[in-house]
Amino acid sequence: MSTPSDRAHASRGGLNAVYDRARAAEVRLVRVAYCDNANLIRAKAAPLDALEGVLRYGVGFTVAQQALPLMGDTVLPASGLSPVGEVWLVPDAGTFTVLPYSQGAAMMLGDFRTAAGDPWAHDPRGCLRRAVEAAAADGFQVQAAFEPEFYLLRSGPAGEEPVDRTNFAMTIAHDAAHDVLRDLVDTLNVMGLEVALVHPESGPGQFELSIRHAGALAAADRHVLLREGVRGVAMRHGLIASFAPKPFADAAGSGCHLHLSAWRDDKNLFYDERDGLHLSPVAYAWIAGVLAHLPALCALAAPSVNSYDRLRPHTWAGAFVCYGLENREAEIRVITPRRGPASSNIEVKTCDGSANPYLALAGVIAAGLDGVRRGLAPGDPVETDPASLSDEERRRRGIAALPATLAEAADALERDTVIQEILGAPLTRSYLAVRRGEWDAMREMGPAAVARRHLFVY
Repeated sequence: MSTPSDRAHASRGGLNAVYDRARAAEVRLVRVAYCDNANLIRAKAAPLDALEGVLRYGVGFTVAQQALPLMGDTVLPASGLSPVGEVWLVPDAGTFTVLPYSQGAAMMLGDFRTAAGDPWAHDPRGCLRRAVEAAAADGFQVQAAFEPEFYLLRSGPAGEEPVDRTNFAMTIAHDAAHDVLRDLVDTLNVMGLEVALVHPESGPGQFELSIRHAGALAAADRHVLLREGVRGVAMRHGLIASFAPKPFADAAGSGCHLHLSAWRDDKNLFYDERDGLHLSPVAYAWIAGVLAHLPALCALAAPSVNSYDRLRPHTWAGAFVCYGLENREAEIRVITPRRGPASSNIEVKTCDGSANPYLALAGVIAAGLDGVRRGLAPGDPVETDPASLSDEERRRRGIAALPATLAEAADALERDTVIQEILGAPLTRSYLAVRRGEWDAMREMGPAAVARRHLFVY
């Protein structure tokens, strides 16, 4: 157990570095932020003069914060949490990031601690830390990146309108949103996120943006910062950015594809040049583990009521439990390593913008490790759209559909001991309470009402 004096001593170096950067950037307010069970990004802001105490001891929050659904700040009793009790969000000085779209503001992401200084069992970032440690114990360092899709919208007399009415990758969509896209790339690069590509997607006003990969914890942190940056830049241009999974019934859904690979001693363990798919035995076993746990993983990676309006066949969403080389209708897309061994990775397509990135990535790591430990095999890759196969053929090949509702996914998580183990019993309970509370509140709503409820939250 750490003491306040231990924490104060450990934070001194980080404190000095943060102050130096903050003063150089003329920062006046520093947001200390976290991502909750409903995947809402929340923060309290400290003036620069008060930052020393915040870095040493954190910012106080009620324990009930992890019992709140996306609909509002009403505590769900099934979580086991109540308004009684306090935890402290201690900022990680290494995540200090100036926010160019909000003059004089910066952000740090943090870890929740108890009064005794111990990790709080309900902390999603702490959950991913445990997954990273479990992977390291097995000799793996996980590299990952989230690749989100989002809509850019304008408010008008008739409601929200997309910034364009084009199809995938059309150049006119680049032109229509050029100013905001240029500002967005510049802003995210100043934030240290290293934009790789940005392009229009299939939906009107829909875009996809990819950034460079990083270690697992940093990848989740970077995705939170990316979401903040996209929404902040959009607001500066008088626009609304939405990462909701299916914001419009008649338009394409938005994924948040999770790319990952496992490394050891600077070597990508997913790559084997002798294999037809350039995959190693470790990669095949990892894929098999993810496929085996997919029903439960859906509760973490596609965890909103709105998610299941997106996860449909023939929609590029990966609606079936299978994998394939560059197969965008398979749940796991194997990426062709065009740039050599270092670029070998897999893409988990189920993940969407309602997923807490720490929990989604922790679950995928736990599933992959289980596949490696048990020496699982994923079967043959699928080389066609699985929805085009007959029901009999899918049954023969073990290609099952993903859960059809959030309720089904939550039930699968409750049955999956491997994924529950990485979450821990307290976080499993509070997380399921939040997501089931959302299901109960929206299960009778029509798709349009559900979409509307998610549009501005994500």
